[in-house]
Amino acid sequence: MSQIPANLKFTKEHEWVRLEGNRAYVGITDFAQHELGDIVFVEIPDVGAELTAGETFGTVESVKTVSDLYAPLSGKVVEVNQSLIDHPELVNTAPYSEGWMVLVEVSAPDDVKELMDAQAYTAHLGE
Repeated sequence: MSQIPANLKFTKEHEWVRLEGNRAYVGITDFAQHELGDIVFVEIPDVGAELTAGETFGTVESVKTVSDLYAPLSGKVVEVNQSLIDHPELVNTAPYSEGWMVLVEVSAPDDVKELMDAQAYTAHLGE
Protein backbone atom coordinates (compact mmCIF):
# COMPACT_ATOMS: atom_id res chain seq x y z
CA MET A 1 0.00 0.00 0.00
CA SER A 2 1.28 3.46 -0.93
CA GLN A 3 1.96 6.24 1.55
CA ILE A 4 -0.73 8.91 1.24
CA PRO A 5 -0.14 11.84 3.64
CA ALA A 6 -3.34 13.44 4.90
CA ASN A 7 -1.94 16.99 4.64
CA LEU A 8 -1.52 16.88 0.85
CA LYS A 9 -3.80 17.23 -2.17
CA PHE A 10 -3.57 14.89 -5.17
CA THR A 11 -4.33 14.62 -8.89
CA LYS A 12 -5.61 11.66 -10.87
CA GLU A 13 -2.24 11.73 -12.69
CA HIS A 14 -0.47 11.04 -9.35
CA GLU A 15 1.01 14.43 -8.57
CA TRP A 16 0.83 15.79 -5.03
CA VAL A 17 0.49 19.37 -3.80
CA ARG A 18 1.47 20.82 -0.43
CA LEU A 19 -0.07 24.27 -0.05
CA GLU A 20 1.71 26.94 1.97
CA GLY A 21 -0.30 30.13 1.65
CA ASN A 22 -0.43 31.10 -2.04
CA ARG A 23 2.48 28.79 -2.88
CA ALA A 24 2.43 25.08 -3.58
CA TYR A 25 5.14 22.45 -3.57
CA VAL A 26 4.56 19.84 -6.28
CA GLY A 27 5.93 16.33 -6.73
CA ILE A 28 4.83 12.82 -7.68
CA THR A 29 3.19 10.41 -5.30
CA ASP A 30 4.67 7.35 -3.65
CA PHE A 31 2.39 5.25 -5.87
CA ALA A 32 3.75 6.93 -9.02
CA GLN A 33 7.41 6.55 -8.09
CA HIS A 34 6.82 2.90 -7.20
CA GLU A 35 5.13 2.26 -10.56
CA LEU A 36 7.92 4.03 -12.46
CA GLY A 37 10.76 2.18 -10.75
CA ASP A 38 14.26 3.62 -10.33
CA ILE A 39 14.19 7.26 -11.46
CA VAL A 40 17.30 8.31 -13.38
CA PHE A 41 16.38 11.79 -14.69
CA VAL A 42 13.86 14.53 -13.93
CA GLU A 43 13.12 17.34 -16.41
CA ILE A 44 11.39 20.29 -14.78
CA PRO A 45 10.85 23.88 -15.92
CA ASP A 46 13.05 26.79 -14.98
CA VAL A 47 12.17 29.44 -12.41
CA GLY A 48 9.79 31.91 -14.01
CA ALA A 49 7.98 29.35 -16.15
CA GLU A 50 4.19 29.65 -16.20
CA LEU A 51 2.26 26.44 -15.53
CA THR A 52 -1.31 25.79 -16.59
CA ALA A 53 -3.37 23.29 -14.59
CA GLY A 54 -3.68 20.00 -16.46
CA GLU A 55 -0.86 20.80 -18.92
CA THR A 56 2.45 18.93 -19.13
CA PHE A 57 5.25 20.69 -17.25
CA GLY A 58 8.07 18.14 -17.37
CA THR A 59 9.02 14.49 -17.46
CA VAL A 60 10.36 11.79 -15.19
CA GLU A 61 12.61 9.16 -16.72
CA SER A 62 13.05 5.81 -15.04
CA VAL A 63 14.82 2.63 -16.04
CA LYS A 64 11.42 1.42 -17.30
CA THR A 65 9.86 4.41 -19.07
CA VAL A 66 9.48 8.17 -19.49
CA SER A 67 6.37 9.70 -17.92
CA ASP A 68 4.91 13.19 -18.31
CA LEU A 69 4.32 15.45 -15.32
CA TYR A 70 1.04 17.39 -15.27
CA ALA A 71 0.62 20.70 -13.49
CA PRO A 72 -1.93 20.34 -10.69
CA LEU A 73 -2.32 24.13 -10.43
CA SER A 74 -1.80 27.19 -12.60
CA GLY A 75 0.94 29.58 -11.57
CA LYS A 76 4.55 30.68 -11.85
CA VAL A 77 7.48 28.47 -10.88
CA VAL A 78 9.32 30.37 -8.13
CA GLU A 79 11.77 27.63 -7.13
CA VAL A 80 12.97 24.31 -8.52
CA ASN A 81 14.52 21.44 -6.60
CA GLN A 82 18.13 21.67 -7.78
CA SER A 83 19.00 18.52 -5.82
CA LEU A 84 17.15 16.44 -8.42
CA ILE A 85 19.75 17.30 -11.08
CA ASP A 86 22.42 15.21 -9.37
CA HIS A 87 20.12 13.03 -7.27
CA PRO A 88 16.93 12.15 -9.18
CA GLU A 89 16.60 9.07 -6.95
CA LEU A 90 15.31 11.40 -4.20
CA VAL A 91 11.94 11.08 -5.93
CA ASN A 92 12.08 7.34 -5.10
CA THR A 93 13.47 7.58 -1.59
CA ALA A 94 11.57 10.65 -0.34
CA PRO A 95 8.74 11.53 -2.76
CA TYR A 96 6.92 13.77 -0.26
CA SER A 97 9.93 15.60 1.16
CA GLU A 98 13.37 15.87 -0.51
CA GLY A 99 11.88 14.61 -3.79
CA TRP A 100 9.64 17.64 -4.45
CA MET A 101 10.02 19.13 -7.93
CA VAL A 102 8.78 22.71 -8.15
CA LEU A 103 7.42 25.45 -5.92
CA VAL A 104 4.62 27.34 -7.67
CA GLU A 105 3.09 30.70 -6.86
CA VAL A 106 -0.56 29.85 -7.43
CA SER A 107 -2.37 32.19 -9.84
CA ALA A 108 -5.76 30.43 -9.85
CA PRO A 109 -6.70 29.44 -6.27
CA ASP A 110 -9.89 27.76 -7.53
CA ASP A 111 -7.68 25.05 -9.08
CA VAL A 112 -7.29 23.64 -5.56
CA LYS A 113 -10.99 22.67 -5.58
CA GLU A 114 -10.24 20.22 -8.41
CA LEU A 115 -7.66 18.30 -6.34
CA MET A 116 -8.40 15.21 -4.27
CA ASP A 117 -7.80 14.87 -0.56
CA ALA A 118 -6.01 11.79 0.81
CA GLN A 119 -9.25 9.84 1.24
CA ALA A 120 -10.39 10.50 -2.34
CA TYR A 121 -6.93 9.67 -3.71
CA THR A 122 -6.90 6.40 -1.77
CA ALA A 123 -10.27 5.55 -3.33
CA HIS A 124 -8.91 6.53 -6.75
CA LEU A 125 -6.09 4.01 -6.31
CA GLY A 126 -8.52 1.37 -5.14
CA GLU A 127 -6.47 0.70 -2.00
